Amino acid sequence: MSAILFDLDGVLYEGDRAIPGAADAVNWFIKKDIPHLFLTNTSSKSRNALVEKLTDLGIESSIENFLTPPVAAQQYLQKHNISNIALFVPEVTAEEFSNFELVADQNITTNENIDAIIIGDLGDQWTFNIMNNIFRLLIDNPQAKLIALGMTRYWKTTKGLQLDVGPMIKAFEYATGVNAIVTGKPAVEFFQAATALLDNQENIVMIGDDIRGDIRASQDAGLTAIQVRTGKFTEIDLSLGITPDAILDSIALLPEWWKKNM
Repeated sequence: MSAILFDLDGVLYEGDRAIPGAADAVNWFIKKDIPHLFLTNTSSKSRNALVEKLTDLGIESSIENFLTPPVAAQQYLQKHNISNIALFVPEVTAEEFSNFELVADQNITTNENIDAIIIGDLGDQWTFNIMNNIFRLLIDNPQAKLIALGMTRYWKTTKGLQLDVGPMIKAFEYATGVNAIVTGKPAVEFFQAATALLDNQENIVMIGDDIRGDIRASQDAGLTAIQVRTGKFTEIDLSLGITPDAILDSIALLPEWWKKNM
């Protein structure tokens, strides 16, 4: 059997606006009982909030249908027996880490008992003080892991393009010399985790709007990658030396493509 990985932002919706035909396309796969996951780099919404958002779009799902960077980060922390963490994520995402010991947050500038510093997209909450606090914690805790909840460069909102967490992580790497552990796209391990959740199905397809984070990254993981011309996509993307396996005007055309190619 084949399986499908759906990106969310830019593929199913842009901000609060649904992509026309997205719900019908996803529901076609659900009715056909085709294995699927929703794969997203968002760290500004919990899985419960994502379930509610898809429900509003007319798509039924459960939290088990989502692989997000916080989920992958949990797995990493548990695998490496890490419990003391500094958390720089939106409040709604913090609940994903309730089983760990929070020893630092946005307001703490020094602490020498940190095993990992976890950073997600804070959006409008980013300030110089927060960035400097993270910098100080990394300097004071050379043993701590820097964990990035994705490395997305930017995403498209209803107001236009907006920086994501990737540029912030690059700033911390540059300032401290610490290399981040990425638990979201474009890390190959993130796609491998999705493959494992799908019981290592063959012919897994990823559909996304990010030519680097969705297309090249999933191809590097051995998946088939479909680029949509919605979300952050621009025609310039196709001149970057990355060749999608297919290009669709939108996800609405995915069922027809699937019937012809899979």
